[in-house]
Amino acid sequence: MTKLEANDAASPVHSKKTSRISIKASGFWRLLPAGMRKRWWLFRPFDLIARNLPIISSPHDILVVRMDGIGDMTLFRQSLEYYAEAFEVAKGNIIILGCQSWGPISGELFPDYKVITINEHAFARNVLYRFFISIRVRMLGIRVAVCDSYYRRAMMADSLVWVSGAPKTIVSYPYINEATRAEFLYYLSQVSEIIDTGDYPTHELVRHAKFVSALLNREIIPEPPSISLPQTTTDFSIKRRSYVVLVPGSNEPGRRWPIESYMLLAGKYVNLGYQVLIVGQAGETVNKKNTTDLKLQKSIKDYRGKTSLLELLHLLANAALVITNDTGPAHLSIAIGAPTIVMVGGGHYKSFFPYPAALTPINTRFISHTMSCYNCFWRCTKRTEPSDSYPCIEQINLELVWQASKELLHIGQK
Repeated sequence: MTKLEANDAASPVHSKKTSRISIKASGFWRLLPAGMRKRWWLFRPFDLIARNLPIISSPHDILVVRMDGIGDMTLFRQSLEYYAEAFEVAKGNIIILGCQSWGPISGELFPDYKVITINEHAFARNVLYRFFISIRVRMLGIRVAVCDSYYRRAMMADSLVWVSGAPKTIVSYPYINEATRAEFLYYLSQVSEIIDTGDYPTHELVRHAKFVSALLNREIIPEPPSISLPQTTTDFSIKRRSYVVLVPGSNEPGRRWPIESYMLLAGKYVNLGYQVLIVGQAGETVNKKNTTDLKLQKSIKDYRGKTSLLELLHLLANAALVITNDTGPAHLSIAIGAPTIVMVGGGHYKSFFPYPAALTPINTRFISHTMSCYNCFWRCTKRTEPSDSYPCIEQINLELVWQASKELLHIGQK
């Protein structure tokens, strides 16, 4: 039987004066833990073999596990700068273990660090791939393994920290619900240190600052995300600041502001003399009729699926304005300094968007439609079809977006 040493074992987040938490589980429970999914038992013998492989050399590097999307990585980036000081190592001795999805721009995100990216989906499902990666992580010879993600999956992030076999492991206290409680308790009961980064909802920028504050034992002020791009050109011959970028897609239909609203805005930008570029992944659901109609206009171009991640960064960086849903490119656009408008829903309101006022750049606007059901964790019960936009997204007022556009494009200003 496990013992959770915190104020309220039934709550996913505990309110405490201290920034550290102690979680304990008996050796017998860890031998035969209850409440685990079948997949955990399938992976367990292979994870155990990998973790217990002998390491000849002395552990030396720091491993930072970040099984996150590109947006989460962007928010984490500034706090990473404190890790070298916290662990008294050179940046070159810090290994970032992350996801393949943002691997192509890892050099831009982490120019001074070692980066290893893996296929996170295969790691979560494929026994042989997971075993190979686990052995590779174990063979790194890690002195300290760290993970400060609040929203994470125990069988990915926490298992990678565990399988490293590092003598010291430091993690943040994650979001835990009843379905994930047993898995988290198994791994959290075996780490050296657990840092509490705040109650829900706390913005990720603030969480990262709290984590490094605990590492350094002094207050670190949160910073807005920032990414520097090399001064290179892309294959797209478009004059700088002569175009507006629209990002109408997202990783799920619910977070997509209606495409009809995007198209109405597109026409307004064209009337102002701007080109309009539609970007995103190939195959994202967008109203085909409207997209076909737009292709007939020379001033509107569909670049979905036609840009690399690095090319997308350059298009965002040089745009006069970026209009985007609640998705990874929104964080990228803000981090590289582009004037940006983000459609913000209520699923995790104030955790990712909007940024705290003090951390919001002057050329960034967050537009939302307030509803009483905010912070529903995107478990919306108010939409009719799974392909519909969430009501808090769908009802964002186009006129508010247009007024914000005019402010950032300096329309009507002397």
